[in-house]
Amino acid sequence: MRAYLLDQPDQPLSGADLAAEGILYWQLPTDPAEYEAPLQQIRQDRGYVQMDEVNLHPAVPNLEPLLDKFFTEHIHTDEEIRFVVAGSGIFDLRDVHDRWMRVHVVPGDLVIVPANKYHRFTLEENRAITCKRLFQNTAGWEAIFRTAA
Repeated sequence: MRAYLLDQPDQPLSGADLAAEGILYWQLPTDPAEYEAPLQQIRQDRGYVQMDEVNLHPAVPNLEPLLDKFFTEHIHTDEEIRFVVAGSGIFDLRDVHDRWMRVHVVPGDLVIVPANKYHRFTLEENRAITCKRLFQNTAGWEAIFRTAA
């Protein structure tokens, strides 16, 4: 994980900086045989009842409209949890001063975006990511898009 304020890319943000914003981060092993136990412990500790996997890559039908939707600033009423299995991506998240924080995620990164934290997501130049998504209820969550004030 690499994080910084979008307008200050030469000044890195630490895991503690992100935690102060309510954003949690873990680095897990990338081998499934090694990450299953810690991932299961996080699921149990935080009450996640469902998990699926999303795989984005250039051959995914309608990838660009999907990415456009993900990159539109939004919130969820539940946490958004991503564990990167392969590839890489970018989360932009609003800090308490409404500035953008950019978080680059790579294999082994697990990021929890708190409920009601404005954010957006896109792929990096490799245009591919595989993530485990964890949910606190079986309905999943819905994006609530930010409207212009």
